Amino acid sequence: MDVLLGLQWGDEGKGKVVDFLAPKYNMVARFQGGPNAGHTLEFDGIKHVLHQIPSGIFRENLKNIIGNGVVLDPVVLRKEIEGLKKFNIAYQQNLFISKKATIIIPTHKLLDAAYEKSKGDKKIGSTLKGIGPTYQDKIGRVALRVGDILSPDFREKYDALVEKHKAVLAFYDYDISELGKLEESFFEAVDFFKSLNLINSEYEVNGALTNGDKVLAEGAQGSLLDIDFGSYPFVTSSSTMTAGACTGLGVAPSCIGEVFGIFKAYCTRVGSGPFPTELFDEDGERMRKEGNEFGSTTGRPRRCGWIDLPALRYSIMINGVTQLYMMKADVLNIFETIKVCTHYKLDDGTVIDQLPFEINDVELEPVYKECKGWNKDLSDVTSYDEFPEELKAYVSFLETSLNVPIKMVSVGPDRKQTILK
Repeated sequence: MDVLLGLQWGDEGKGKVVDFLAPKYNMVARFQGGPNAGHTLEFDGIKHVLHQIPSGIFRENLKNIIGNGVVLDPVVLRKEIEGLKKFNIAYQQNLFISKKATIIIPTHKLLDAAYEKSKGDKKIGSTLKGIGPTYQDKIGRVALRVGDILSPDFREKYDALVEKHKAVLAFYDYDISELGKLEESFFEAVDFFKSLNLINSEYEVNGALTNGDKVLAEGAQGSLLDIDFGSYPFVTSSSTMTAGACTGLGVAPSCIGEVFGIFKAYCTRVGSGPFPTELFDEDGERMRKEGNEFGSTTGRPRRCGWIDLPALRYSIMINGVTQLYMMKADVLNIFETIKVCTHYKLDDGTVIDQLPFEINDVELEPVYKECKGWNKDLSDVTSYDEFPEELKAYVSFLETSLNVPIKMVSVGPDRKQTILK
C-alpha cells in the first residue's frame, strides 16, 4: 500500500494527485479527517470539490474506501453523492464505507461553534464542521459509528448522546434553536446512508493487498496539522501522518510501500497558528490572488508565504517520504525573485535548521536564499524538458536541500498540467 499525504498545513493539492495516480491502483482509501477537508480536482473543463469521498471516485473500475479513521457527516456525504449522479458515477458499485467510521451528529457542530466562541481571540480557526467534538467523543468512547445506524435502537443511542451534548451547550449558554432543523436533515441523510455499501473495510483493504492489488491511502489536511506532531494546539484532531494510514484503515506498517509527499512551491495556511514565512506585504497578496488561495470548504482567504525547508524536512522525516510532488509551480510565474527559507534565526541571534518544539512560543525570523524567477507562462508546457532553466534550478535546489527526489511538478489545476520528471 502506498500513502499520499500533505507535508505543509493542508491545501497542497492532494486530490489532484490522487486523481492523477489513480489509474495505477485498484483501490483508493481515505484514512482520516472529515468534511473540513476539501480536495479539488479539475478535468474536462469541470471543477470538482470532494470533502469525504476519496478522490479516485472519478476513475472507472476503481474501489473507493472511506476508512474507519474518517469522521463522516451523513448530510454532507449525501450532497456529495447527489452531485456525482449527474456525471453517472457508479458510486453504488465503487464506494464503500467502514462501519467503524465515526458519525458527526448535529450537536457536534453546535459544540464546535460553542468551543470556538469561548476561546475569544485565542481561537484555533476551526471550520466549525463538528470535527473536533466528534473525535473527542470517539476518544471518550461515547461516539456513534456508521454501523450503529443499522441497529434497531439507533435513535435511543442518538438521543442519549444529544442529552450529554445539551448539558455542555447549556454550560456555554449556547443557543440551540437551530437543532430541530439540523436534525431533520440529519435523519433524512441517515435513511439514505442505509442504502450505501457499509462494510468492515479492514477486511476489504487487507484482502485487496493479499490478492496483490495496489492500494493508495489518501490523507487529508497536512502533516503540520497532525494532532501529535503539528503546531499544537493549532492542529486538526486526527493523525495526518503515514502512521495514521495504518490506524485509519487497519493495515500493518509492514504493508507500507511508497510514501508520496505533496507540497506547494510556496506555503499557505488557513486558521490560526504559527507560520514563520508568512507574507503580510504585496507579495503575499499577489501570491493569494494568483494561486486563488481561498478555502475550498470554507472560502476563507489562506495566509500565504515563501516555502519553508526546515518545516518540510521535519514532515519528510516523520512520514518516511520516498517521493516528492511539487504543486502550483505556475503561481510563482509572476515573481522576479523567489525566496526559500533555509534556516531560522532566534531572538538571541542563534541560527537553527530544525522546527522547534516550542514553535508557538518562539519568535522565528526566516533566513532566506533568493532564487531567480522564471517569468514564463507554464500553461502549455507538456514535459520537464520544456521547463525554463530557472524553474529546473529551483527544483534541483529543493531536491538537494530535502534529500528526496521530486518526481512530479504541477503547473496548473487540470489533470493534463501534471508534469512527470
